[in-house]
Amino acid sequence: MSSRDDRTTTPAGRQLLVLADRDAAEEVAGEMAERWPELGPFELVRDALAGEDDAEDAQWLVVLEEPAEGWAPAVVAAVDALVAEHEGWREDG
Repeated sequence: MSSRDDRTTTPAGRQLLVLADRDAAEEVAGEMAERWPELGPFELVRDALAGEDDAEDAQWLVVLEEPAEGWAPAVVAAVDALVAEHEGWREDG
């Protein structure tokens, strides 16, 4: 049985950074634009939770397209740390 630690840390394809609110998403996108301009531009998307009509029940996504050279493990680790600072996470898109 394989554990999460056995998997590669380098994702493939589009990545979604999931954050609790728009302010956090904008802050993460802004910091990423400064640190890694080659990864932008970044798309911010409101993602309403299934079955919820209330705007308070929405997550915000920062959409990252895979760079032509693929994801560098150091960049992935730094992005994960940045998103975690804002109580978010990264998912495959």
